[in-house]
Amino acid sequence: MKKIMFLTAIGLFWISCKKTEEKPATEDKTSSSTEQVVEAEEAKPLLTAGCYTYEVNDENITLKIDAVGKTVSGELSYLLAEKDFNSGTFEGTLHGDTLIGVYDYHSEGGMGTREVAFIIKDNQLIEGYGELNDEGTAFKDKSQIHFTSTMPLKKANCSAE
Repeated sequence: MKKIMFLTAIGLFWISCKKTEEKPATEDKTSSSTEQVVEAEEAKPLLTAGCYTYEVNDENITLKIDAVGKTVSGELSYLLAEKDFNSGTFEGTLHGDTLIGVYDYHSEGGMGTREVAFIIKDNQLIEGYGELNDEGTAFKDKSQIHFTSTMPLKKANCSAE
């Protein structure tokens, strides 16, 4: 009788250990599929080449992105009420969801260079503003840029230009 009880106890112990070992294997499959979903989401680019525009009344901002890679390059132009029209080249880099770069432009008054920043949100580019250095060409503190522009650039068809 003691042998039967002893064998039964060993059998139950073995079965309970077997179930515990199977459970982590199931969890690994779940976490693996979760990792695949996260990798798929990360693979989706935040920013793609093409045109991003803001057009209301007589005001127009256009950023035509030609290349997205280690650097982002393209053409940027501003036509704002009571301001000189300016247009030129843009070259920058992505930092997470933020695009920061240098805008070399021609204006009615000459040529200039300044740093510009955009945050990517809901397939739009929202320009950021912050305190500039003494020359007015670069942000003093990039962590203090505020993306509160009321002129969001939306993805648009480039052929309209």
